[in-house]
Amino acid sequence: MNLIEELRWRGMLQDTMPGTEEQLNAGMTTGYIGFDPTASSLHIGNLATIMLLVHLQRAGHKPIALVGGATGMIGDPSGKSAERNLLSEEVLRANQEGIRKQLEKFLKFEGVENAAEIVNNYDWFKEFSFLDFLRNVGKHLTVNYMMKKESVQKRITAQEGENGAEGLSFTEFSYQLLQGYDYYHLYKHKNVKLQMGGSDQWGNITSGTELIRRMEGGKAFALTTPLVTKADGSKFGKSESGNVWLDPNMTSPYKFYQFWLNVADEEAEKLVKRFTLLTQEEIEALVTEHQQAPHLRVLQKALAKEVTTTVHSAEEYESAVEASQILFGKGDLETLRSLPEATLLAVFEGVPQIEVPKDSLSADTLAVDFLSELTQNQIFESKGEAKKMIQNGGVSINRQKVDKPDEALSQDLLQGKYLVIQKGKKNYYLVKAV
Repeated sequence: MNLIEELRWRGMLQDTMPGTEEQLNAGMTTGYIGFDPTASSLHIGNLATIMLLVHLQRAGHKPIALVGGATGMIGDPSGKSAERNLLSEEVLRANQEGIRKQLEKFLKFEGVENAAEIVNNYDWFKEFSFLDFLRNVGKHLTVNYMMKKESVQKRITAQEGENGAEGLSFTEFSYQLLQGYDYYHLYKHKNVKLQMGGSDQWGNITSGTELIRRMEGGKAFALTTPLVTKADGSKFGKSESGNVWLDPNMTSPYKFYQFWLNVADEEAEKLVKRFTLLTQEEIEALVTEHQQAPHLRVLQKALAKEVTTTVHSAEEYESAVEASQILFGKGDLETLRSLPEATLLAVFEGVPQIEVPKDSLSADTLAVDFLSELTQNQIFESKGEAKKMIQNGGVSINRQKVDKPDEALSQDLLQGKYLVIQKGKKNYYLVKAV
């Protein structure tokens, strides 16, 4: 398959400018996508466009990732109802470095003819005076042309104050000129002939092709991918706690894995196509297997494995799988011991957490006393209730069953400070010795 065919069957093709496929089929083409450095990490909403660059390179073309150090100071009005907070150059530089490290997990930056590059538009805008920009760039696009862009129209027609909407400032109105000049600059200096992005970027991208035509008499092309949404039409890429980030310090590998594992059946096939490099034959086989036994969640497991391994590592994926087993009663003490503290806390996020004085845990502490009085009766309301459930085989500490009420409490603290208590099949408590 060529690139267009590949993107089409994966559901990753929205709009293309006439001649784009012919340009790509004619030989190695350099294409780029811009990334907004307003955070120190990309999130899974960015993965859709990252995968465009991945497929571009796999098809033999050269990918460029533009980190918007300059445009990040302005803010793109596309899909926004209010103007963003402007960031300092220092913060933007730090964010750019974090993004660079993440992109290196997806793209080959050396050792191949079509090695990827990262560029920063601040490098060519920092010496560009306002007057020079107006004289040399601004005169080429009319206000009428810029006003027709959907992102501009939505902000202008929205009533201020309605759903948090604000009017459109000149700063944001100028964004399409800045992004358009990025394309022109890369066309002239890097021989870039293609810009790609999410479907909401079509207006900005075509402003770039128009600038190239008017300023250089050149021909450039555009390609967009559909925005990823959930089955109900809502925005994809957020969990209950907010964005799902690619940085393990912002979203743990365990939570990252769980996000993909828990996508709805009606979304799984679409997401496997868009976010993995599994072949058409492999995906069709997974879809057939999933349809025969949906409860086994074959598609979700394949999706979670592929994306977690790529973004983090095979080791982090295995650790996330092991951690997931704990809540289903399949992990043992060794599994618990092997979990990093951050993963342990992520696994048991949301379960009751109880703090006890560390000096209350001695060699002669009885399990029945600990499970009732020493934990302020938060696990069992009375010693009698604790004793009865222990005798019925319904209590374990760190995945080890408590056989007798008067047996000594396990002193094997996880990470030197935690005990995992399981009461019955589904009730968990995390006790922290402080």
